[in-house]
Amino acid sequence: MDLKKVVTGGFFVALGIVLPIGFHMVGGSSVGKMLLPMHIPVLLAGFFTGPAIGFFVGFLTPLLSSILTGMPPFSPPVAPMMMIELPIYGFLAGWLYERLKLNVFISLLITLFAGRLVYGIAGAVLLPLFGLKGISPLYPVTAGLVTGIPGLVVQIILIPAVVKILKR
Repeated sequence: MDLKKVVTGGFFVALGIVLPIGFHMVGGSSVGKMLLPMHIPVLLAGFFTGPAIGFFVGFLTPLLSSILTGMPPFSPPVAPMMMIELPIYGFLAGWLYERLKLNVFISLLITLFAGRLVYGIAGAVLLPLFGLKGISPLYPVTAGLVTGIPGLVVQIILIPAVVKILKR
């Protein structure tokens, strides 16, 4: 791992903590759930730092954000589920783009689908451990997409544009 990528990863962790705070200040927690602001820096980290650092950015961002700001909460287990989902985003974005040399758009679409599926599996397993009703592993890929559509649209438009501009 080179120092530049590690520092860049640290920047994306910080951005992943600060960006949701801004979204929550403007529109409350419903805007955060709808626009998924923590996902954007993690996805960008995968594209700019590669799969390993992208993985760690995805794990550390919800953990540190929860500890420092209380968002996402540990109970109900939103933070633990995101600590499983977001590393998949960071890793896959970097692996598909950097290692498999897929274009940014295809890498992003595969990553978003896989991450949502992993989130569903985490919900099916973790929620009952907290005494809550488990969800179907496919919920985030089906019904869960409805609430996240605005965030997915933002990600699908913003991420490839940012990657293209900054990779020049």
